Amino acid sequence: MIAETRYQMILDILNRQKSATVQQFAEALGISESTVRRDLVALGEQGRLNRVHGGATVLEQQFYSHEPDMMTKEGIFTREKQLIGQYAASLIRQEDFVYIDAGSTTLQLVNAISGEALNATYVTNGLAHTRALARKGCTVYVPAGRIKQRTEAIVGAAVLTSLHRYNFTKAFMGVNGISLDRGFTTPGIEEGELKAAAIQSAYESWFLADESKFDKIYAAGICDLSRSSIITNRLYDERYREHTSIKEIEIL
Repeated sequence: MIAETRYQMILDILNRQKSATVQQFAEALGISESTVRRDLVALGEQGRLNRVHGGATVLEQQFYSHEPDMMTKEGIFTREKQLIGQYAASLIRQEDFVYIDAGSTTLQLVNAISGEALNATYVTNGLAHTRALARKGCTVYVPAGRIKQRTEAIVGAAVLTSLHRYNFTKAFMGVNGISLDRGFTTPGIEEGELKAAAIQSAYESWFLADESKFDKIYAAGICDLSRSSIITNRLYDERYREHTSIKEIEIL
């Protein structure tokens, strides 16, 4: 397991339970306690957690700035993302004109597309998504723009302009943070603008988000909770249902 994957799993544990011991981290991640201690030192130096004797606690603030690369994201909450993607794919009909946002969970949606959904028409700003849709024989359009290497997303003014010209029947979005106060957020300003434009251009939209995305705030706002629905594997705080429609996927 690469270091960045371990870091994100440690932070996800802290986000869920607020504190944990070195032993608890080691058991949850299946790694040695010495490796956990080194990781806690690194994360503490990066200002991403509070180190305490025998373990760590979550930072009091809800604001986050770090974004893992695509490879790291694909290794986190893999089963949950697969099931979220499968449910999302089941919503697509052959007559749909669909926008699929870049991201690891939306990539699982693409992997799950089958049956009549293969005959729908797609627009995506994800490089991996484009390749997967093309291999399936789907009709897929890719907007022109700049490649953001860390997330493998196509971004830029040209993409933003093109999205405003479309009228999607459905949009499936990736997201980094969801909070009651600030809605849907993401680290990059350019990607935040693109996500907002896609939602504005869609008749229906869903954010595909595993449980780790809740109660987090990132720099760039996308939209309020009321503007889009959510598909997730688990909802810990029922107050979110007061603001939007949420589908929980049962993990067997």
